Amino acid sequence: MVQRREPTTRQMRLGIELRRLREAAGLTATEAAALLGANRVQMSHIESGLVGVSEERVRRLASHYACTDREFINALVAMAADRTRGWWEEYRGQLPTSFLDLAELEHHATFQREVAILYVPGLLQTEDYARGVFSARVPELTEEELELRLRHRMRRQQISIPYELVIHEAALRIRVSDRATSRAQLTKLVELSESDNITVRVIPFDLDDFGRAANTMTYVGGPLPRLDTVVRDVPHGSAFIDSEAQLSVFRTRFRKVEAVSLDPERSRDFINRLAKEL
Repeated sequence: MVQRREPTTRQMRLGIELRRLREAAGLTATEAAALLGANRVQMSHIESGLVGVSEERVRRLASHYACTDREFINALVAMAADRTRGWWEEYRGQLPTSFLDLAELEHHATFQREVAILYVPGLLQTEDYARGVFSARVPELTEEELELRLRHRMRRQQISIPYELVIHEAALRIRVSDRATSRAQLTKLVELSESDNITVRVIPFDLDDFGRAANTMTYVGGPLPRLDTVVRDVPHGSAFIDSEAQLSVFRTRFRKVEAVSLDPERSRDFINRLAKEL
């Protein structure tokens, strides 16, 4: 088996799920390897995503681990069989791997939900707005680095899945650049919110007892709920969260934030009013 130099987050996720199944079955890596006629090092490489695993081996492991969830097994098989080399691979070695992993995650997503507090999310940004966000980075990006990030962000913006955004008024009012950029961004938000698959809801400042203002999140749906992923911004890129307990917490958080937001029609009116004030 050829060892990967840099497994993607999706490849590592497959390994993580296989490890979770093994641990749930009460088997050690050495015991599981023996069932495949392999050794502990090879099993470790499979579970860390460093090497690929065949459909046959995924099914054999699932059988040895007494997993009877056929839908889940089929989803893991699909992950193992995937040989997609997406457009994001053009940026490998030029952008941080978290940029590529996020694009790959979105490519395979079945739905996406976001809570935004300070900025309009990347998938909905105008190019000028995105330039303003990237230009504020410390240390400053070179012009080449800035343009790479802009091209990558604009290419991500092909949203065909159900997409739900709950955005705080703060994010709508903060000017990452000038008035014209903010006005164009708000106008684009309104236009996108009229798409059949995109829902935008606003959380106004005038809301009592709102203690969830810091809970920004990107929740990305997988083929099954247990294969969902939450993406959180961290100082050096993105953190990908996939434990069932944490996924459950973030699902609940999103629904609570959604429940106190304005409905889509009132949200469009709200954004339109802000745009006219600029």
